[in-house]
Amino acid sequence: MLASFRSLFDKVGITITSLCAIHCIMLPVLLPVLPLFGLSAMHNHAFEHIVLLTTMVLGFITLFIGFHRYHRKLYPFYSLFLGGFIYWQKAAWGAEYEHVILIIGAALVVLAHLMNMRLCSQCVSCEDDK
Repeated sequence: MLASFRSLFDKVGITITSLCAIHCIMLPVLLPVLPLFGLSAMHNHAFEHIVLLTTMVLGFITLFIGFHRYHRKLYPFYSLFLGGFIYWQKAAWGAEYEHVILIIGAALVVLAHLMNMRLCSQCVSCEDDK
């Protein structure tokens, strides 16, 4: 049962991170149109930080389950935390680099989930819990 939660959390983490990155990349294009639809709150920095924080907590739980129960490898955590840190600091690099930094941060978070899924699928004990 724990393996199914871990797999589900990995997939949800990848989805949320990808959607957040798409949201941030597309926002400059859609920003002038948002008030017409009553969606001006979508550019709220607090909203972005809450989504990122949720992604990081979900990612940590998922990676911890994989680490503790199956593979004992730390490098998915490094990728998750580095990606989250880079993503959080995207505004510090300036508007001209914001999208590049965002893509790098999101890619590292997604990579952490993919590494965790691969490591757990290679684990012999994972087959016992399915």
